[in-house]
Amino acid sequence: MGLLPGFLSTAPKSEAEKRADEVRTGAVAPTRAERARCWAARDAFYACLDAHGIVDTLNGEGRAAAARACPEQGAAFERDCAAQWVTYFKKWRVQDIQKKARLKELEAQGATRMDVQTDFTPRR
Repeated sequence: MGLLPGFLSTAPKSEAEKRADEVRTGAVAPTRAERARCWAARDAFYACLDAHGIVDTLNGEGRAAAARACPEQGAAFERDCAAQWVTYFKKWRVQDIQKKARLKELEAQGATRMDVQTDFTPRR
């Protein structure tokens, strides 16, 4: 303990930081405001990914490309959303992009278009 006295000790967390950690780990459900902050961070991250043509951020090259192209947005997304939500949203995005590409292929082959909602906007 004499070599690095302050190394292992951490500063006490504020109540807001404790709450954010609890939300991230899934220990508590996020409030409406916390969900809105998560969705805003997700949308900003995805806008950056779209601008750089990055689809899959869960694996290999896509993850590295996202870390290079969108570090601030990715950090905010990871910080403001529950860890399970982050994984879910990333998987959902890949599947949604693949689905849209497949629908485009089918239409090019003459398939009949069906009205399918594939985004998070509310129906009217």
